[in-house]
Amino acid sequence: MTSNTIGSCCFQGVKHEGQPHGQINTVGEIEMYVVEPDSGSNGIGLIFLTDIIGHKLTNAQLIADQFAANGYTVVVPDLFHGDPVPLNVDMATFSLPEWLQGKLGAKKIPHTPEMVDPIVAGSLRFLKETYNPKKVAAVGYCFGAKYVVRGLGSGIFDAGYVAHPAMVSTEELEAIKGPLAIAAAEVDDIFPANLRHDWEALLLEAGIPYQINLYSGVSHGFAVRCDLSDKRQKYAKEAAFLLALEWFDEHMK
Repeated sequence: MTSNTIGSCCFQGVKHEGQPHGQINTVGEIEMYVVEPDSGSNGIGLIFLTDIIGHKLTNAQLIADQFAANGYTVVVPDLFHGDPVPLNVDMATFSLPEWLQGKLGAKKIPHTPEMVDPIVAGSLRFLKETYNPKKVAAVGYCFGAKYVVRGLGSGIFDAGYVAHPAMVSTEELEAIKGPLAIAAAEVDDIFPANLRHDWEALLLEAGIPYQINLYSGVSHGFAVRCDLSDKRQKYAKEAAFLLALEWFDEHMK
């Protein structure tokens, strides 16, 4: 693996305040948060693949709104069939391995590529059929990063951005075909320095455009669930978002 499996740092954090502007749609069996550009589309669609807290977390929806404010039409699918991990859940009563296996959800559906890939494909189909974008970018946070990398390998995305990635395999990263930017945390047991360096080597060998930005004073999850009252964390979160915008401006427009 080039990033470790999910852990407790993947669901801990601070819920942010704000009123999202998008709406929840259900297309087939997929629920999704959809937000259109405030004024003037740039013609690019964006698939937003979340961490394990899911598409209804206010933090994620507010970030999606920020992308929309910059001209992107954004689709944030429910990757978990209505079975996300609650923010700051008590580890004494909750098992991440059992959650991944689908043992805790009402539908008993595991959260594996065999189940998640069709959701990503369905969301992409909805985006293309509804909005007909010229190109499609993808962003992924923690759990969602794996599926951005998989999409760049299969060619369904034109460019990608991930923050504090989890569960990405060496084979998935080696298959990548499109440009990728990575926002990494200084303190991250899921994506530590040695694995970050492995990404550099593999992306260099793949010969595709890449960029890795490392943010000091922050930990895994900072790009979504940081404490905005902490100046350093707030700066890192905002800078990581700007990295995504700059990356897509360079490689999508």
